[in-house]
Amino acid sequence: MAHEDNIVWLEDTDRLDYVRQALDKTTRRRGKPRYARDGRMVGCTELAPDTEADPDIGLQLRRVFFLLPHDRDSEPEGLYQQGAPGEAVDPRTIEPRRVGEKTPRSQRGAAAIVTSR
Repeated sequence: MAHEDNIVWLEDTDRLDYVRQALDKTTRRRGKPRYARDGRMVGCTELAPDTEADPDIGLQLRRVFFLLPHDRDSEPEGLYQQGAPGEAVDPRTIEPRRVGEKTPRSQRGAAAIVTSR
């Protein structure tokens, strides 16, 4: 994460309570990396141009933000109607070189924010 330069969102995150985050190995520092999970990629980090590849694997390590088909945005009444997967963070808290945070919205949904005021 020390070499992250930018966050690229592929979707509007204003309507998302959470995104999942993972660290992926890729050959590229910038642009959309290859995506091989179920669901969809909603964002990724881009690395500074002078970032060197990991010497052990010869690849770049980049964060990828994604959602699976059973996540709250696609199934509001489903498994994560309340609660969230372990790797879920609030997209509003994600910045380059900073891990996203869990918030009441990411963990319990938008309804939790309204009722707690």
